[in-house]
Amino acid sequence: MERRIRVIHYLNQFFAGVGGEEKAGLPMEIRAGALGPGRKLQAELGPEGEIVATLLCGDNAFAEQPEGCLARALELIGPYKPDLLVAGPAFGAGRYGLACGQLCQHVQDHLGIPALTAMHPENPGVELYRARVYIVATGPAATAMEPALRGMARLARKLVTGVPLGSPEVEGYLPRGIRRNEFAAEPAGVRAVHLLLRKLRGDPYESEVPLPSFERVTPAPPLRDLQQAAVALVTEAGVVPRGNPDRLEARRATKWLRYSLHGLRDLTGEQFECVHGGFDGHFVNQDPDRVVPLDVLRELEAEGRIGAVHEILYVTVGAGAPLANARRFGQEIAAELRKAGVQAAILTGT
Repeated sequence: MERRIRVIHYLNQFFAGVGGEEKAGLPMEIRAGALGPGRKLQAELGPEGEIVATLLCGDNAFAEQPEGCLARALELIGPYKPDLLVAGPAFGAGRYGLACGQLCQHVQDHLGIPALTAMHPENPGVELYRARVYIVATGPAATAMEPALRGMARLARKLVTGVPLGSPEVEGYLPRGIRRNEFAAEPAGVRAVHLLLRKLRGDPYESEVPLPSFERVTPAPPLRDLQQAAVALVTEAGVVPRGNPDRLEARRATKWLRYSLHGLRDLTGEQFECVHGGFDGHFVNQDPDRVVPLDVLRELEAEGRIGAVHEILYVTVGAGAPLANARRFGQEIAAELRKAGVQAAILTGT
């Protein structure tokens, strides 16, 4: 190579060595050279690459003000004229993974240079950014740091030099959902029969078109007596008190919220609004009961057709929600409902 690859490395406050949760509000800044795991990454890059600066930001600062952090990152990165951005590795850390993915995509889109990150396959950042950003697969924790950095350095060299990349299995990055045509020695019909025979014999086999695997959820048993049941309202439609006092995100929610329904017969547009970013909430803002039917449940309660309406409304936003977050929300809300003696829940979507 005529010159060394100029690399910007992104780290959160913890891996940059600034501090733990007490420094999670650290604003975006940049420091010359390599920090923390960047020193090992520099060694893996060898004479071909140089980490010219380390971009760092607190996890909370990025999560709460992503637009501002992204804009500031471009300002700080520009003068270094880098060839590549490397973020992380984030392993299983959700906030860090989301920041790494978002920053990589933003830099690719606005600076026109390649970017890559690394994280555990179950990190919520994978689901959101794997199709647009190369993500090296890692273990769940920093104990897997050395192989993660080795894989990042290997992929970094190829991305910058334009060397054609092989399959995810060969290169070590997570599948991106992109299919490419290849010439095969046998026609599709013959390959399909061979695959079927291997499956019938119990031999190892691998489909050429892997299908997504979703967790099977066992349905809850039917209610024995609805007239004695306490029924809760749960929604992913983002219906919150006017002004969104708890700052529920319009997309990619990181939390769920609870609001009291005590003394309310229905939800009005004067008191509640829809902050969901995945659909037009105009009609919900007119009458929030359209997605959170408190008015009908109160009628059923008065008629004795259900035992009672649970006095807490549980709210989140489903737009772009990583599966790991959604699973956690459901488990946490369900635990509260069981503790409160609730027998049934009406979960409304969009």
